[in-house]
Amino acid sequence: QVQLVESGGGLVEPGGSLRLSCAASGNIYSLYAMGWYRQGPGRQRELVASITSGGTTNYADSVKDRFIISQDNIKKVVSLQMNNLKPEDTAVYYCDGNFGSWRGQGIQVTVSS
Repeated sequence: QVQLVESGGGLVEPGGSLRLSCAASGNIYSLYAMGWYRQGPGRQRELVASITSGGTTNYADSVKDRFIISQDNIKKVVSLQMNNLKPEDTAVYYCDGNFGSWRGQGIQVTVSS
């Protein structure tokens, strides 16, 4: 079992930045990838960004050049730096382990003036 706990969400104005973090605990040695999904109002859940233990990253087209995913591979902490935020980035963001095997409780990000 792996537990994932998110932090860092909140309210930000359009154009602003937020940094999300996710700390993994439990059987962390089973993790080969971590990432972030989001689900906005009336939208389907989508993969925002992912990173493998080898450092390979993947981003949704909608966040490329604005979001950066990084990790502390020893501590199993993954972060998502979100820049130039837009209202359409408003969503509940979920930390993910191994592409759906584990998920955190979610954290709200609201982009609004």
